[in-house]
Amino acid sequence: VQLQASGGGLVQPGDPLRLTCATSGITLDYYAIGWFRQAPGKEREGVACISSKAGSIYYADSVQGRFTISKDNANVYLQMNGLKPEDTAVYYCAASRTVLASQLAVADEYDYWGQGTLVTVSS
Repeated sequence: VQLQASGGGLVQPGDPLRLTCATSGITLDYYAIGWFRQAPGKEREGVACISSKAGSIYYADSVQGRFTISKDNANVYLQMNGLKPEDTAVYYCAASRTVLASQLAVADEYDYWGQGTLVTVSS
């Protein structure tokens, strides 16, 4: 199983950015995928997560209405609009076959992790 997060970079406040999690070795119909982020000095937090059948989607309150998670056969995307300086973090994607819908935002429920991509929002 491999997860490859990409698309990070330096953007200005208000700009959009799209992250991609390229997966291999798993079938997304059977795995939930979560986007998590970790800012310096802070704990890792769930940002946006989608269940295996896309029947359940979780967004953190801080990104609701600005971020959108979606997926196709092998990739999971995080469209981030209206970026703010407080969105600056390393963003990771993770996969789980067993996570319950009620636990989508819990990092410990995920078995496989990508390497992270840095998003910096600064003027």
